[in-house]
Amino acid sequence: MEQTMIENLKKNTGKSLEDWIQIVNKSGLSKHGEIVNLLKEEHGLTHGYANLVAHKAKGSDAGSASDTDALIENQYKGKENLRPLYDKLMKEVKDFGSDIEIAPKNAYVSLRRKKQFALVQPSTKTRLDVGLNLKGVETSGKLEASGSFNAMCTHRVRTEIPEDIDKQLIGWLKDAYDKAG
Repeated sequence: MEQTMIENLKKNTGKSLEDWIQIVNKSGLSKHGEIVNLLKEEHGLTHGYANLVAHKAKGSDAGSASDTDALIENQYKGKENLRPLYDKLMKEVKDFGSDIEIAPKNAYVSLRRKKQFALVQPSTKTRLDVGLNLKGVETSGKLEASGSFNAMCTHRVRTEIPEDIDKQLIGWLKDAYDKAG
């Protein structure tokens, strides 16, 4: 999808990604929001293109990271107690099928099939949140509405101890995985 956006950027604006990055670099701006605003307000880019260019210019997107393991390591700095929860969860998820894409971002790990079905995020020093895409599933117990947690998910499950990664959570993840295929 990102490659298509990059190709369409040139088609729609007449400038390549590299051209836009040069414009950003010449601006002297360093904050993501400032760069996005510059590109939208002074150059007429849509938010999606401005966001893409800002991330690429700053090297802050997951695609610019040369080492995805480093992205995951950085997520757990100061939250090392949560890493065993993440590892346990990934071990379970990998058993769903060989078509799972594990895509680390700066703040979370996206779990995809044909589309994203879940994400895993160390939200606090004591809590690992699992976001799920389960449209049409009622909330109950620890399966709560995602609310402001993440707009890409319909539900969230908060985990703090290894026992929180139980059959029920794995079942919801498997359901989300099945619906994403």
